[in-house]
Amino acid sequence: MGKLRYLLFSLLLLTSFSPAPKLRLGLLKYNGGGDWYANPTSLPNLAKFCNQELGTNLDTENGVVEAGSPEIFQYAFIHSTGHGNMTMNEQEAANMRAYLLAGGFWHIDDNYGMDPFVRPTLKKIFPEAELVELPFDHPIYHQHYQFNSGLPKIHEHDGKPPHGYGLIIKGRVVVFYSYECDLGDGWEDFAVHKDPAEKHIQALQMGANILQYAFTH
Repeated sequence: MGKLRYLLFSLLLLTSFSPAPKLRLGLLKYNGGGDWYANPTSLPNLAKFCNQELGTNLDTENGVVEAGSPEIFQYAFIHSTGHGNMTMNEQEAANMRAYLLAGGFWHIDDNYGMDPFVRPTLKKIFPEAELVELPFDHPIYHQHYQFNSGLPKIHEHDGKPPHGYGLIIKGRVVVFYSYECDLGDGWEDFAVHKDPAEKHIQALQMGANILQYAFTH
């Protein structure tokens, strides 16, 4: 476990006579013109779900952080979503690399249209690494909730099956990329997309698994 994750995870599980400080989930504000701000209720709803179902102590108001900012090291978990372009300059890519090597975790959720931009961005950060599809028996699918067939399919889009990819550095998944799945839409307020109730719950449960994995590996 990296130093960053160890310190923040210790805060998450801290028990004492005073209340443990809350951890905030980070939403990545990236450049390139893509709608990084999509799904505004997603992370707050995921935090509420994890607090209720897993007993975590997450702040239900997420923070917004930029890839090149030193503030990113205040977050053990960063989430990205959107439909369009994502770019990073050399300084931003170097900062993201340092963050992930220090123990940070980045979840990218393709909200339909990000894939052509996600892959070259990751290559800029870790030119030596390749995205690999994680097998269904990977621990990320078997945390508090069991997903024996991998990611749940929340929105149809092109009707393709969902895929979960990992960027693995020194044996640790530092980036989890959910593709053709739309977990973030499923985390949103029920009234936004009017997904079937079981899809809404599946999305939140898989999100809880990702968070639990990120904080413990």
